[in-house]
Amino acid sequence: MFSKSRINEPGPKSGDKETTTEATADKSKSSAPAIPPAPSSSAAPKVKPPASMLSSDIVITGDIKSTGDILVEGTVEGDIRAHQLTIGEGATVRGEVVGDDVVINGRIIGRLRGLKVRLTSSARVEGDIIHKTIAIESGAHFEGSVQRQDDPLGGSKSTTQASAAPAAPKTDKS
Repeated sequence: MFSKSRINEPGPKSGDKETTTEATADKSKSSAPAIPPAPSSSAAPKVKPPASMLSSDIVITGDIKSTGDILVEGTVEGDIRAHQLTIGEGATVRGEVVGDDVVINGRIIGRLRGLKVRLTSSARVEGDIIHKTIAIESGAHFEGSVQRQDDPLGGSKSTTQASAAPAAPKTDKS
């Protein structure tokens, strides 16, 4: 019923198919319970899904919300919220745009809030920008106000309320 253990015998030579097959067969007959492999989700990095693309022939009326990335090439009449948001050169958005990383190549009519905002040379923005960091390339067209905030995504407070509140004094408790 049980075969002789091969623990002390030398391993199979490369190219020796018969020995490899016997060793595999012996492993499958072993009475020791098989140990399931560890879940690979912690070892392997998560694969980032590709950006959702709204092509140039699409017109959306309504709000869009995503935790992922969005590339807009068409027209959106409503608010857009995403992690990374790219407005293409031919795109037009009428509404509020909110994202962690926002790149504007096209036209926005409305408020723009982002941690990292970049207006390229082809950008056309008509509205206020609230940001943590901003880059505006030469040639970009912008009409509105720009305000820096440490947390531009936190709520939709008006800019006067946020700037009018006095800063809390810092205390060092060391």
